[in-house]
Amino acid sequence: MEEMSFWDHLEALRWCLLRVIIVLFIAVVGCFIALPHVFDSWILGPAHADFFVYKWFAFMYGEGSDVNIININVASQFLTHISTSLWIALVLTFPYLMYQIWVFVKPALYPEEIKGVKGAFTGGTLLFYMGCAVGYVIVFPIIFKFLTQYQVSQEITNQISLNSYMGIFLMMIFVMGLVFEMPILAWLLSQLGVLTKAFLKKYRRHAVVVLLVLAAIITPTGDPFTLMVVFAPLYLLYEFSIFIVKDVKAEV
Repeated sequence: MEEMSFWDHLEALRWCLLRVIIVLFIAVVGCFIALPHVFDSWILGPAHADFFVYKWFAFMYGEGSDVNIININVASQFLTHISTSLWIALVLTFPYLMYQIWVFVKPALYPEEIKGVKGAFTGGTLLFYMGCAVGYVIVFPIIFKFLTQYQVSQEITNQISLNSYMGIFLMMIFVMGLVFEMPILAWLLSQLGVLTKAFLKKYRRHAVVVLLVLAAIITPTGDPFTLMVVFAPLYLLYEFSIFIVKDVKAEV
């Protein structure tokens, strides 16, 4: 395999970035055009009483009502249109972004390493989308419902601004997408010799406590059901991490 110079690597990186920017720009334009047609039903779905998640968990939420989202800034709706288009475009183009990263790092890998890293990129993409789905279907609706119904005083009426809604909406979805990358991070650390299967098994009980605290931070509702709904996938990710990391003893 011909060795690439520093400038060759820099040129390859430049073309990868250029392709990503072009694809991302096209995706942003497409999302900007399509967003008005799906904003009410998809983005604002959790603000509606008939949102499917609330129907599934009707035993916990009971009869709800629509939450009115207000705008208090002249430019907010336009800026929200642009920023939301960008974030959705990033989600949609995430597989292509991962592919370009793969194209860039592939020449530096040995043939026996390519298969494993290729699987890691594929798995990372799938886990990211699973995390975003969990954030949209479970985490955000639960948090949003709790926060909009919570009152420190009956004299105060909640009025949810567009900026506040979109900030929590985007943050929760992307946070869960990143959290679901935990197995891939564990696998990469194991490949570097930093993390082992024995270590994860030894500190499983400690991890359970940490994950419970993390679930409590993500879902400040206080009820055990909501806590377990968020904790369960986090714990399954930890167990999956144990499954995929290297077993040092097995290699000796």
